[in-house]
Amino acid sequence: MKLYNTLSAKIEEFKTIEGKKIRMYTCGPTVYDTAHIGNLRKYLCDDILVRLLKFEGSEIKRVMNITDIDDKTIKRAEGVKKDFDILIRKYENQFLADLDSLNVLRPDKVTRATEYVEDMAAFVEDLLKKGFAYKTSDGSVYFSLEKFPSYGELSKLDKREIKVGARINSDEYEKENPSDFVIWKAWDEADGEIFWNTSLGKGRPGWHLECSTMSMKELGETIDIHTGGIDNIFPHHENEIAQSEARSGKKFVNFWVHSEMLMVDSRKMSKSLNNFYKLADIIEKGYSPMDFRYLVLTAQYRSKLNFTWDGLESAKNSRARLVRLVQEFAKADKGEANEGYIAKFKTYLENDIDLPNAIAVLWEVARDESIFAGSRYATMLRFDEVLGLKLGEKDALEIPANILEIANERKAARENKDYAKSDELRDKIAALGYIIEDKNNEFTISPK
Repeated sequence: MKLYNTLSAKIEEFKTIEGKKIRMYTCGPTVYDTAHIGNLRKYLCDDILVRLLKFEGSEIKRVMNITDIDDKTIKRAEGVKKDFDILIRKYENQFLADLDSLNVLRPDKVTRATEYVEDMAAFVEDLLKKGFAYKTSDGSVYFSLEKFPSYGELSKLDKREIKVGARINSDEYEKENPSDFVIWKAWDEADGEIFWNTSLGKGRPGWHLECSTMSMKELGETIDIHTGGIDNIFPHHENEIAQSEARSGKKFVNFWVHSEMLMVDSRKMSKSLNNFYKLADIIEKGYSPMDFRYLVLTAQYRSKLNFTWDGLESAKNSRARLVRLVQEFAKADKGEANEGYIAKFKTYLENDIDLPNAIAVLWEVARDESIFAGSRYATMLRFDEVLGLKLGEKDALEIPANILEIANERKAARENKDYAKSDELRDKIAALGYIIEDKNNEFTISPK
């Protein structure tokens, strides 16, 4: 299997540290608000990688963090501890529910920054002892880039851009500011009631330190894969490497796998631009989370994907056709998966997760009348172990609530022999992309 490694900037053969056992860390969300579908694309891309590795027989130990200590969470809670606790759990639960709706496999362990503060303080103490960090007069601690000469290798940062001696105190900043970064923030009035008392004093860890601490605590000093969005490369992942390798003296991550952004109207989808959609927005318009999953699967993870409602409608129709075909093939005698097609499917996925061509093979199987239906059914379900589209589930085609409401109104019109109204409502359902069929006193609905 070959993967693009951001560190080397090339596609490499994926080699593990320990045979079929893989240690993997996923950068999770900052839980200050609802994740938008641009955020969720990253977790869908990670999910395909996890499913593929399991499909090939690997044993994965995967950790995903919840960033609940951050400038944004503290600001949103206005420094009130009780509000902070409610806020972070609310958005964590909402995020995990979105992942479940998208059929994303849960990690083996979800770690929360709030549960590792003492470990983070110990991490900072080690960096201070080793001379990679220094304390300022206010009690904050910064990592010294001057002491880590290889800084910038992940993001391909020009070393001449590094501002020796300059300091960055915020959790997030632009590439134009490669400066000493904060790993422990001393308490100030803006933090209000939100702080932790440790050997370092009254304060809290910096965002970048959190992931390094949780990864090393749960997975060891060197791991196989670290995933994240392309916007995490700098400064977050660059800083993770610096502090982790400074502490351990060992390589932190062998493979860095980053997914590209989801665009809207060819612009980055983000809360700051107010051009984002949430999963609830998709559902409200009558689409299933699985329709969005299919849309994401039509693009290679390192390619930008432009979100449009027309594109989502096309994804919905394509997935609906696949589900209907699988349901039809299920009626045939049981068959064995076609090994030729399985090999072809794997060949594409093993080449840096080439999803568009893998999806094309799925359609090739669906249309290949030279193999009997039972074999097509078994093959498509094998593919779905990786794709996660729920093709074989009886309720795989979720009919939106608004369509069901119209259908029930139409049923009442038929029972009252108001056939003109019944026809009008049938046409309304059709205009919304569904077909309603009557049998006795009941009806069935399916996408066009």
